Amino acid sequence: MESCGCHKTKERSGEEYKRLVNRLNRVEGQIRGIRGMLERSAYCPDILSQVAAANAALNAFAKELLSEHIRTCVTRDVREGKDETVEELLRTLQKLMK
Repeated sequence: MESCGCHKTKERSGEEYKRLVNRLNRVEGQIRGIRGMLERSAYCPDILSQVAAANAALNAFAKELLSEHIRTCVTRDVREGKDETVEELLRTLQKLMK
């Protein structure tokens, strides 16, 4: 398959991939649990408590992914003089902080 160069990709180690997928699997399970609570007409504060836990789990995923991105891609690009990577990182951080 030929690449057009339009999209960046990242090779992840098997360990990194496994950690990230495990975190996402937990988030998926929490979301399914929230749906189940809604279907069972659970009390609103109980559902909201689970929503907060799912948000925290998704934030933990984002922090791990961001940390790895900074340690690998950003560090490499800065060493290679690719200053646009810093601007990309700042835009990404702004999106995460909304």
